[in-house]
Amino acid sequence: MAKKLEDYIITIPDFPEPGIMFRDVTSVLDSSEGLRLSIDSLYGLLEGVDYDVIAGAEARGFIFGMPLAYKAGKPFVPVRKKGKLPRATYSQTYNLEYGTATIEIHKDSIKPGQRVVLVDDLIATGGTIEAAAHLIEKCGGVVVKILFLIELEGLGGRKKLSQYDVASVVKYEGK
Repeated sequence: MAKKLEDYIITIPDFPEPGIMFRDVTSVLDSSEGLRLSIDSLYGLLEGVDYDVIAGAEARGFIFGMPLAYKAGKPFVPVRKKGKLPRATYSQTYNLEYGTATIEIHKDSIKPGQRVVLVDDLIATGGTIEAAAHLIEKCGGVVVKILFLIELEGLGGRKKLSQYDVASVVKYEGK
């Protein structure tokens, strides 16, 4: 019987703190079948979507976004942590549970009007990917789809991204 993507995701209870069910995406990566299934599943979510570019948030958005861009024959744009990109950038600061973080994108990486698919491994509260979407819009791009391998429904990230077309391969009810 063929395995489902969920079969490759290992759940670690009480990590990093009691009551949290940590969904480990690295267990998908260390299996060639799991990795292939993850990319094929994400690619399937793009059926019928008209897009020009795939962008991914550092770091695991790179892991899934790059092979997806390769498979689709599209360019890949990295959204990186502050201070990692060498050319002129746009920056976006967003809130974390304790503090803030800043991500950046090259100003010339997305042309005005380009249709962009944004990829990350997991949606929890949605803060990082919302900030990444704002960066794409600062470049003049249009976010046409946001893809996640895993969605933690109990953290409400999809609500934060309600103005976007969001899809995920695997959904978990809790946090």
